Amino acid sequence: MDLREKLNAALKDAMRDKDQRRVGTLRLINAALKDQDIALRAEGRSVGDAEATAILSKMVKQRQESARAYEEAGRLELAEQERAEIEIVEEYLPRKLTEKQVDAAVAAAIAETGASSVRDMGKVMGVLKARHPGQIDFGRVGPMVKERLA
Repeated sequence: MDLREKLNAALKDAMRDKDQRRVGTLRLINAALKDQDIALRAEGRSVGDAEATAILSKMVKQRQESARAYEEAGRLELAEQERAEIEIVEEYLPRKLTEKQVDAAVAAAIAETGASSVRDMGKVMGVLKARHPGQIDFGRVGPMVKERLA
């Protein structure tokens, strides 16, 4: 079962359960995927699972930023709504790697690319992004890769 089928089945279940927050969030996900489908229509293709994962990761990041902004503004109820949406979206993302797994992935990417200096950081990050979409927080991994290459 691909990601879209899982999302559609979950949407139907949420509608049956009358879970309005879940229904709303799943509809937002479907809308984002359809928007990307429309954008890719000119190329004659639709969103694949890897692209859908990237879209979901972006949605999580947006909601994290919104929750932070709401907290700073003292709007805790809105921040809580954003966090609830994050939990729902994350259910459809691949599981995050542990610290040990991230270390191993970074070491493997460095070895594979033959990276020896900070100049090669882009190659290493490219390999990591291709192999582990949605599984690694690249904001945290960047400094780790830089440190190893320095």
